[in-house]
Amino acid sequence: MAVVLPPSPAAQGPPAKPALAPLENGDRLSAREFLRRYAAMPEVKKAELIEGIVYMGSPVRLTQHAEPDSLIQTWLGYYAGRTPGTRCATNATERFDVENVPQPDALLRLLPECGGRSRVDTEGYLAGPAELVVEVAASSASLDWHRKVRVYRRAGVLEYLVWRTVEQQFDWLLLEEDEYRPNPPDAHGIVHSRVFPGLDLDAAALLAMDTGRVLDALEAGLRSPAYAAFVARLKESGKL
Repeated sequence: MAVVLPPSPAAQGPPAKPALAPLENGDRLSAREFLRRYAAMPEVKKAELIEGIVYMGSPVRLTQHAEPDSLIQTWLGYYAGRTPGTRCATNATERFDVENVPQPDALLRLLPECGGRSRVDTEGYLAGPAELVVEVAASSASLDWHRKVRVYRRAGVLEYLVWRTVEQQFDWLLLEEDEYRPNPPDAHGIVHSRVFPGLDLDAAALLAMDTGRVLDALEAGLRSPAYAAFVARLKESGKL
């Protein structure tokens, strides 16, 4: 009778790598492990690591998030398209530190050659804080209005905007002396960015979802002397 020997370990090939555990809400992970698992789950559209804890996105409601988010993207995209040395992005993962990898709804940043503090790393993620971050939140009970405020403050995000759609509230916060303080509208109801001159916002028009009025206020800001001086400085500093 012929004897059949089991295949040698070499013939069997290298042992299979253990499968990565999927991301789950509430997981406690390092930034590196979080990104490793997130990259292995292309079906997951939004996940964040805040203070070492994983938070994953929920279904997106049209009027509470999708439409407001679209208006914010239009506003920032128009500004960035007209302003050299700036870039905007939607749902971009930002690497801050070993415990914090947020994915804000929108951001606006200066390029490094124009004085910006964020850069694209070798893996294609944004490393370091964007100058301005926007979150569309359902209410004041959200993650965006509690833990993320502390995370963005420590990371040095200079302007943090939170639109609480259910409560019809819009907050524009400025980082001053390591604390976020309100950036109130002027006598005409227009809020002005300090980091990005010309980035003006008609807050009432935003809450009313009036895109035309929002863009009218922005156009007025882009015609201001402060904006012209800002663009001149960007072109000189970045040789654009």
